[in-house]
Amino acid sequence: MSKPVIDLITNTNIPTTPPIWLMRQAGRYLPEYRDTRAIAGGFLDLCYNPKLAEEVTLQPIRRYGFDAAIVFADILLIPQAMGQKLWFETGEGPRLDPISSGSSLSLARTRAHLAPICETLSRLTTSLPSETTLIGFAGAPWTVATYMVAGRGTPDQAPARHLADTNPDAFQEIIDMLVEATITYLADQIAAGADMIQIFESWAASLRGADFERWCVQPVKAIIAGLRDKGLTTPVIGFPRGAHGGLGAYASTVGCDVLALDTDVDRQAVRDECGADVVLQGNLDPQILVAGGAALDAAVDAILDDFKDQRFIFNLGHGIVPQTPPEHVAQLVARIRGQN
Repeated sequence: MSKPVIDLITNTNIPTTPPIWLMRQAGRYLPEYRDTRAIAGGFLDLCYNPKLAEEVTLQPIRRYGFDAAIVFADILLIPQAMGQKLWFETGEGPRLDPISSGSSLSLARTRAHLAPICETLSRLTTSLPSETTLIGFAGAPWTVATYMVAGRGTPDQAPARHLADTNPDAFQEIIDMLVEATITYLADQIAAGADMIQIFESWAASLRGADFERWCVQPVKAIIAGLRDKGLTTPVIGFPRGAHGGLGAYASTVGCDVLALDTDVDRQAVRDECGADVVLQGNLDPQILVAGGAALDAAVDAILDDFKDQRFIFNLGHGIVPQTPPEHVAQLVARIRGQN
């Protein structure tokens, strides 16, 4: 059976109804996810348990019939695999022991450490419906490095920007190690069965100009080129969230097949800039999904209208938030598929 998401990317036909999946579609807004996480005992325990990670990846597919499933994992598993201590504080998010160079990191055991994620993907190749695209992912090096240097998420990524400004060689060492580890990790995900890959550049907004080019554009370009050098033609979604313009140039330079759009982009401008060669993805505001009702219907209709003549995958402009009512997600899917 064909897969609507892959079909959209591999040919120029524009379907009447765009395919849909949502970033963080497996997560805390679903009661069945919360039940499974309680069984696992903790977030990282869930990530590294292939059977339970498979289950939470499948839950939104069973509930909503999305056209794609993204494997349940986390972008910070790579630094943990490289030897950096990682844990999650309840209600506060990830914590790492901060670093200022790559001296404490190693690539020697990354593949073995991350093997459970690939096992989850392999399990999903048989448990997902045959028409559902399976998406693997990783964080972009700049975004992952910001957590590694600061030891946590920060509002403006100042610690990483400071290190990049004051000791660019040390910061480049971290980036280069992340590029190498990510190429191997994504290649292993593809070998395990991923139909597509998404690279999350969640903190693109904190860089501009030459810094954006060096720390955001070039590392992602190197990752995609590394996959292509291995003979892997698997489609790649690039998501430079909050990038300050130039999205068409970003997509062209890094070589991604799909450009994911955040909530604030000018959709018409991006369409004009990218043309027909790049498939676009996005960009509903997650807070409108929380609101539901007429506001949600209107927002969905506006996006569908803006992209009616474009190869397009419906998604959010950022990940679904925990307070989202599950029935609003059902309303969204029904609206897109013309069922309400």
